[in-house]
Amino acid sequence: MTALITHLPSLLAAATADAPRTHWGIVATVFMAAIVFDFLNGFHDSANSIATIVSTRVLSPTQAVIWAAFFNFVAAFIFSTGVAKIISSGYVVEGAVDVHVVFGGLLGAITWNIITWILGLPTSSSHALISGVAGAAIAKGGFQVLYFAGWYKGWAPTIAFLFLSPLIGFILGAFNMVLVSWIFRLNTPSRVDKLFRRLQLISAGVYSLGHGGNDAQKTMGIIVMLLTSAGLGQYATDAPDSTWSHVFHAADPVWRFFHLAPPEHAIAWWIILTCHAAIALGTMFGGWRIVKTMGSSITRLQPVGGFCAETAAATTIIGSTYLHIPISTTHAITGSILGVGSSKSLRSVRWIWGQRIVVAWVLTIPCSAFMAAISYLLVHWLLPG
Repeated sequence: MTALITHLPSLLAAATADAPRTHWGIVATVFMAAIVFDFLNGFHDSANSIATIVSTRVLSPTQAVIWAAFFNFVAAFIFSTGVAKIISSGYVVEGAVDVHVVFGGLLGAITWNIITWILGLPTSSSHALISGVAGAAIAKGGFQVLYFAGWYKGWAPTIAFLFLSPLIGFILGAFNMVLVSWIFRLNTPSRVDKLFRRLQLISAGVYSLGHGGNDAQKTMGIIVMLLTSAGLGQYATDAPDSTWSHVFHAADPVWRFFHLAPPEHAIAWWIILTCHAAIALGTMFGGWRIVKTMGSSITRLQPVGGFCAETAAATTIIGSTYLHIPISTTHAITGSILGVGSSKSLRSVRWIWGQRIVVAWVLTIPCSAFMAAISYLLVHWLLPG
């Protein structure tokens, strides 16, 4: 947040100087809307991060959210910003994006997040954001403004992982559970429970690391999109001789040792740190309504099951981040929990909740896009220019 406070005055001053293109008040408002979305993303998705570790009673809810928030923020120093680059330029033709489109997309995503939070449904904030921006852009210029770049970039991998991420999570969750059960088949249940209560601390931390690394970048991409469309693109990247660059590049050997992806940060560090701080803060406040659904309404989890589900989801998310694919962390963890439950028996899963969640997933893209389109029209009417 210190980074935000430091840079906001210069941003506003620059926007004021560029008033004929975009009024500074609109830029500031949309920027804060992006931070609110990032906070709500952490708030909404905190249940995904803590549900298994709380339902297995390894940590209390308060301890769990602090644990998850810490790793959400630390992810800023672990992953490159390839996902953010895809968000900022991989979905909508650049000339079709303006401040109103970004604002409309954010309002649509925020509205859908709040509705699903009230209903207690763990839907995807990521797909709400991406489809929100798309809906606002379509309202402005029609379907031709959507950018399709083959099978490896843009919409194709995102749509593919709409189905693949829960499927991969399901398969890995079931595989992990079967493997662990076989490895520890000769141990007593109490000994296994004691061991995995400790191991689940690690799996929960790694899951939260992956969650922060993928989800915070979506807001980074939106902020870059906002600044670029407002003529303030120079603030979206750090100059090679900037203080931030010197501080973080001085530790290049360390970053290269720990990074799960090449340490390429094409986005300014003040944006990176602000977005990770916002999502971590949202995680600390927590979306308690969704915890029950994720932690016990789908299937009953023991510490060993929680470990297997979190490990499966973390593998799915971190692998996608490495490939620069923005995915739904909600889909990954839900699929993993279903896989763990199904490995015991199909009856151990409450499939009615799975059906409700799938319906919410299917509705996320059209509903978010529709709300964003309406929001864009209202914003364009109320805030012309």
